[in-house]
Amino acid sequence: MTVDVPIPESYLVPFEPGSVWLAGAGPGDPGLLTLLALHGLRQADVIVHDALVDERILGLAQAKAALVHAGKRGGRPSAAQEDISRRLVELARQGLRVLRLKGGDPCVFGRGGEEAEALAAAGIPFRIVPGITAGIGGLAYAGIPATHRSANQAVVLATGYSRDNATDWRAMAATNAPLVLYMAWRTLPDIAAALIEGGRPPDTPVAIVADATTPHQRVLETTLAAAAADLAASGMEPPTIVVVGDVVRLRGPLAWFAPPEAGSGG
Repeated sequence: MTVDVPIPESYLVPFEPGSVWLAGAGPGDPGLLTLLALHGLRQADVIVHDALVDERILGLAQAKAALVHAGKRGGRPSAAQEDISRRLVELARQGLRVLRLKGGDPCVFGRGGEEAEALAAAGIPFRIVPGITAGIGGLAYAGIPATHRSANQAVVLATGYSRDNATDWRAMAATNAPLVLYMAWRTLPDIAAALIEGGRPPDTPVAIVADATTPHQRVLETTLAAAAADLAASGMEPPTIVVVGDVVRLRGPLAWFAPPEAGSGG
């Protein structure tokens, strides 16, 4: 795949040999890639990428770039984070331009901060290149604004998975702000129950967006009480984003994106 997108010289920064760029690839649609991330793809000697990076985006890399898969998928065998960080340091020390390419934004549940810490500790120069996170871009493609003056003045981004299960979902419920949940596919039954116990009405609207911004995107609208059962019956698979709150009610006339491969529930 070749795309000739001229980038003004004034927009570019040097990608120095022996350095690492921690870049976000966005939620899937290659059109959501930033100019700086595209510049990194065109300059990198090696691209260490996650499983969720769209193949069309990897196709924008220069032909001689080495592609290194370092996918991390919840509940599936994947590389240890310590090994990924160590590999970035090793590649940079070989004098290579290393692009660490992550789905969404590297620092929004992307472990970019951990990798930046490892690089800093090793004395490796690095740059963080933000990307559009799925919790914002994915909602937009589903026709759900993350904020709307008629519905909310705040929004909470949270992960449905944590090593110590320390999230206080009852306290989250008390905020009454819309909740945008990453990696909640497996834990949604427990989260929904805790939110209801914390005071969220069982009929609170919920939307589940799978494969956001891609030709496979599907959207399931349900309620907090029915979300777990409806998700199980839908056949949806990760990656998914879950949004809980009144902003979901705005979707009707705003559902502008009609992916050609969407199945039922979209």
